[in-house]
Amino acid sequence: MDNIKVAILGIGTVGTGTYKIIKNQKDEFPYKTGSNIEVSKILVRDKSKKREGIDENLITDSWEDIINDDSISIVIEVMGGIEPAKTYITEALKKGKSVVTANKDLIASYGGELLDLAKENKCDILFEAAVAGGIPIIRPLKECLASNKVEEVMGIVNGTTNFILSKMTDEGMEFDEALKLAQKLGYAEADPTADVEGYDAGRKIAIMASIAFNSRVKFDDVYTEGISNISAKDIKYAKELDCEIKLLGVASNTDDGIEARVHPMLIPNDHPLSGVKDSFNAVFVKGDSVGDTMFYGKGAGELPTASAIVGDVIDVARNIHFGCCGRIGCTCYKNLPIKTIDDIYSKYFVRLQIVDKSGVLASVLSVLGKNDVSIYQLMQKKKRDNNFAEIVLVTDKVKEKNLRDSIKELEDMPVVHKVSKVIRVY
Repeated sequence: MDNIKVAILGIGTVGTGTYKIIKNQKDEFPYKTGSNIEVSKILVRDKSKKREGIDENLITDSWEDIINDDSISIVIEVMGGIEPAKTYITEALKKGKSVVTANKDLIASYGGELLDLAKENKCDILFEAAVAGGIPIIRPLKECLASNKVEEVMGIVNGTTNFILSKMTDEGMEFDEALKLAQKLGYAEADPTADVEGYDAGRKIAIMASIAFNSRVKFDDVYTEGISNISAKDIKYAKELDCEIKLLGVASNTDDGIEARVHPMLIPNDHPLSGVKDSFNAVFVKGDSVGDTMFYGKGAGELPTASAIVGDVIDVARNIHFGCCGRIGCTCYKNLPIKTIDDIYSKYFVRLQIVDKSGVLASVLSVLGKNDVSIYQLMQKKKRDNNFAEIVLVTDKVKEKNLRDSIKELEDMPVVHKVSKVIRVY
């Protein structure tokens, strides 16, 4: 029986989870893969640091110990960041070592380059854990749904922001209060920028869009907007409209190009994604043959993410055992145009304060009409503490550029005190 040796680069939270699962599954691997799988080396920055439950004999701080060891067939990268991870993965692939990674930053920006390198050297690079943690989505898109023309991939792919918005919705918290709670419970980093500004979700959408539409989409192609400006008042109005506000990643395959974006959206309460709460993730896929499918579960954490990593390790081990590495590589065989946000059509929630006197609302609606922005729904509420009325309107589906032109013109009107918020509606 084959004895497949693996090296783990990084032994933080996810690396530790990966080590645990490989150790716990030791007796199962021969039946699942036809081979034994064992951790041979673990790369760390500081060898002197005490690591509970980790065999100290496996620890090394030398990359050369791994790259020059021909007995190691699989490299598991869970360091994160671009460098030195990119260099290590590149060198491993050039040596014919297959790679399993959870590095969404790297795959979103350099995935095509690394997949080509794997193909050239007849090895695998798999990255199921790079999107939505333990939820299987990469392999279903590449394999199970390969017979479909995927029309749309959308979802909640960041647990931190979903936790924050859930607390704002269910407990009436403001953003800052909900963020502090998320940090206290370990759902948010000390610097939460990548999560709350949509960058983390944007990288995941770039990866999924590339696979779903068979055309390369990079992180820089994805329009990103975060949730830091969402207020309890916006949540309240969303409820009145029978909606919830979620940070959604949306990628659509349209006749005139790919749309790829991440931003807050009002989503109707009867949509399955509206019920996804706290730190859970969910991805909604629409195919021309299968129709609507949804993948739901824990999108992060030690063992959920490690579950996806070890699943990829098992897949690579099977390929090694049967001599078929590189069986499914890069699936981006098209070169579709990518639309800018200005050319995308959406519905919009707009909240603004206007002078409370006759004729003002008509002038606001006139500006919108002049820019081909039609109104689907309108609410008006007087404020008691000043002479302004608050207007909340929902538009029909309109071009983003037209909406932005309207907002700019409204902000210049003396009778408009403030355009308080603009949020897209699914």
